[in-house]
Amino acid sequence: MKIASTIDEIRECVRSARRDGKRLGLVPTMGALHAGHGALIENAVRECGYVIVSIFVNPTQFGPNEDFAQYPRPFEQDAAYCQPRGVDAIFAPSAEQMYPRCQQTWVEVEKLTDGLCGAARPGHFRGVTTVCAKLFNIVMPDVAYFGQKDAQQVVVIRRMVDDLNFPLMIRVCPIVREPDGLAMSSRNCYLSPEQRQRAVCLHQALESCRQTFDQGCRHANELIELMRGIIERAGGQIEYVSIVDAETLEPVETIDRRVLVALAVFIGSTRLIDNCLLDLHLPEKCV
Repeated sequence: MKIASTIDEIRECVRSARRDGKRLGLVPTMGALHAGHGALIENAVRECGYVIVSIFVNPTQFGPNEDFAQYPRPFEQDAAYCQPRGVDAIFAPSAEQMYPRCQQTWVEVEKLTDGLCGAARPGHFRGVTTVCAKLFNIVMPDVAYFGQKDAQQVVVIRRMVDDLNFPLMIRVCPIVREPDGLAMSSRNCYLSPEQRQRAVCLHQALESCRQTFDQGCRHANELIELMRGIIERAGGQIEYVSIVDAETLEPVETIDRRVLVALAVFIGSTRLIDNCLLDLHLPEKCV
């Protein structure tokens, strides 16, 4: 497994793979890898002949009061995680490699970034789309793999790829959860044991929403209030509980189409997100 820290090094890996006629898959990450990332890698290895995992804690998607400095960076463990899973190369650039001078060119997706996480984290998605555009241009993958846990990011990246005619396919894979339902996240390590027990309230709220929907409820506000009550009783501080159109991310009042149920909740000082898709016909799957 090759570890590349510069753009020139990873491009040489890509050229070699292309000479061998291999299909190239990219798994973009910020490191602190867990089984959720592992599922993305597994799909990439199954579908592609050459798999690159990028590990880069992107400074431009963090706000001034967010956890950029504290974000876990266990690179040696991450490399050891990738090695037996069939990863061919890790691209682990420095911030200076990705942003060698003051960035004056940005990629922004309008409207889709206005609500949900975008409302509370101004500039976040500009950083996400810009760094993904950079990674796509550097690696030129045939397929890039993302997790459904970052649901708004998925919608935004797909729209960017479509609008800017990037020649790649976006694969989105289901959320991977702990046995008690907590969505796997690199930020779960911030939780104390007591907070970790309370954090399961996000999954419990989503499951109650799904069950009530399955029983025939189609009123978004009723489902939102149900979820808010579960979270608040567990001591979670709600940033948002929303039900939105799964494609436009616009709020809905009546669930008569595929919708995204999305949560952002603080457990202590740790911000956690989770979501599920509600649809009368389509199960969650790798798409």
